[in-house]
Amino acid sequence: MKTLLLSVLAAFVFGANWVHSENQPDGPINKFPDKVQVPDDNPMTPEKIELGKKLFFDPRLSKNNKVSCNSCHNVMKFGDERLPRSPGHEGKLGGRNSPTVFNSAFHSVQFWDGRAPSLEEQAKGPIINPLEMGMANHDAVCEIVDKVPSYHQEFEKVFGSGKITIDRMVKATAAYERTLITPNSPYDKFINGDKKALNESAQRGWRLVGTVGCTTCHSGPMFDGPPMPMGTGFYQKFPLIAGSDYEKKYHLTKDEGRFEATKNAADKHMFRVPSWRNVARTAPYFHNGEVQTLDEAVRVMAKTQLGKTLKPQEVKDIVAFLTSLNGEIPKQTLPQLPK
Repeated sequence: MKTLLLSVLAAFVFGANWVHSENQPDGPINKFPDKVQVPDDNPMTPEKIELGKKLFFDPRLSKNNKVSCNSCHNVMKFGDERLPRSPGHEGKLGGRNSPTVFNSAFHSVQFWDGRAPSLEEQAKGPIINPLEMGMANHDAVCEIVDKVPSYHQEFEKVFGSGKITIDRMVKATAAYERTLITPNSPYDKFINGDKKALNESAQRGWRLVGTVGCTTCHSGPMFDGPPMPMGTGFYQKFPLIAGSDYEKKYHLTKDEGRFEATKNAADKHMFRVPSWRNVARTAPYFHNGEVQTLDEAVRVMAKTQLGKTLKPQEVKDIVAFLTSLNGEIPKQTLPQLPK
């Protein structure tokens, strides 16, 4: 409980700057970061990014040679598959909804339960998950890549030798993922001076997310919590207020959240607060992907987290604001995978 109270307090103190003027409604000012945070031991280079892109798209990293990272986090769409749960090895469904890879570089932890402290650590997981890419272990993955001559050349160019290790593979993959950011949303343009970028409905929604209480958790540049050191996640219990009709309708308590990773009773039903950036593009919603529309997701959150029933116009305005957080998707081209 102490941790939760401190997290909520941090959201209020650090989460957003509030403004008011004749030309601008009350609302949180959360500027998109100028650059991503890059680990000292994994500097980004064009060659490393290109290698990581090939590994991200290469289905040979899976047991059946059919599933790649891009299968569940499709960068040709909006960084996800728009499915409740993505099919992996032998068509098995993953345990949770696949979040978008876009802007994941800004998350202080990865996965819904925050069990990976970095993009590098996150990239290790799906490869050996029997429901996802299905490989027996990381050594088996390295053996596959080791059999591709041109990968040796690229690893030597990037890392100084052709030795292929899982740590080098995920460093390259993470370098590519750090290029997948989406700035210049209508909201960003508005707070940077373009007063025509947000319509009146979106501006009302911008004000509402603060006055209703949404920004207690959805604060910071990604609207996923206050800025925190990498590896330190910002979590919230979901559902926070028990007993609503939504809880049973959408099976909200079936998944015990972070508890499944930590086995700490205090972590039951705790989840990493997801980003609002591009949320209008990444239905369905929540960890189980059972809510199909954004307006329904807004109603669910208002009731289960704030104990409030929003009016139809309020829901419409909040959805308009959330839609204004759709950023510019970086142009992607399919890489030429090595033979």
